[in-house]
Amino acid sequence: MEKTFCLFLLTALLAACTSMRYIGIDTYNPAEITYPEGVGTVLVVNNALPQDPASGCEFKLLGVDQDTCRMQADSALFDLCRTLGKTIFETGFFHDVVLFEECTREDGFFLSDQKLTAEQVVSLCEEAEADAVISLDRMLFRMKKNVSAFAEGYVHGEIKVEVNAVLRTYLPGREQPMATLLVSDSLFWGEYADNAGTLDDVLPPPDEALRTVGAYVGEKVYAYFVPHWASSIRWYYIGGFGTQWKEASALAANEKWEQAGERWQQINARATNWQAKAKSASNIALAYELKDEINTALEWAEKSYRLFEENKGNDHKDTQLAKSYVDALTDRIRAGEKLKVQFGEE
Repeated sequence: MEKTFCLFLLTALLAACTSMRYIGIDTYNPAEITYPEGVGTVLVVNNALPQDPASGCEFKLLGVDQDTCRMQADSALFDLCRTLGKTIFETGFFHDVVLFEECTREDGFFLSDQKLTAEQVVSLCEEAEADAVISLDRMLFRMKKNVSAFAEGYVHGEIKVEVNAVLRTYLPGREQPMATLLVSDSLFWGEYADNAGTLDDVLPPPDEALRTVGAYVGEKVYAYFVPHWASSIRWYYIGGFGTQWKEASALAANEKWEQAGERWQQINARATNWQAKAKSASNIALAYELKDEINTALEWAEKSYRLFEENKGNDHKDTQLAKSYVDALTDRIRAGEKLKVQFGEE
């Protein structure tokens, strides 16, 4: 009985998986921060002090705590700023992006989050001929390295680096920052080797690990400051309602979305089964979305959602999936309006 049940369950799961096909699409999204019209050149500065080399670093070798862990964070701070500036510039949204090569702070309190003053912002913008400033105001790391024994004389080493950063954007003439971004993230390395000495050849040194994390954060947070592309997942239903549905699915598989959409429209118009109507409506919505007709796509997605809600209830997975698509299209419409503002379009 147990084997028969497992086989039946696997068959059911495979059937469920094959009733729907997933695709990836790229959507253009607005920046989280909307700059005033006229901001053409942005200055990126480092206003954070590197933490003490002996702080935030732990090293355990074969179960014994070591006191030899040191890490220099100076380069990591500038790597974040450099990568952030380069990534922003490559989007082409701003006329120019300038990197300020020197740290703007001279105090010794690396733990403190210190904002730029209004006077500093004006001075920096005048010197760089910039219209706005993006500043790294604090960046702290916590590194844990552990080397442990493994089977047959091998050793396993792992490094985890956690980072917390504060970035702000400033405009000259304003007393307070325009926006504040709080970042928490981490990276992990894990390797095996014959011995601890060989392990050092494959695991990054502490300073290099910090630099990798700094560049990673800089590349990741750029999307808060400029419009950007992002990947999303969509789906369409692929069978169960006759030959015409199979034809539409084949057209969709070959990315002939116009023809597939026409087939799904025909299916929807003739369908008497509510499930056929609900699923074809969802597919029609996708076809319109891929033509960038988002408002029409939303209308069809809402039809699909209402049918699932009326017949399966709010808590059913199909209803929730349909609702998530309605929400995604609603977000795209809002994003489109925000993009128009950010690009200065009427």
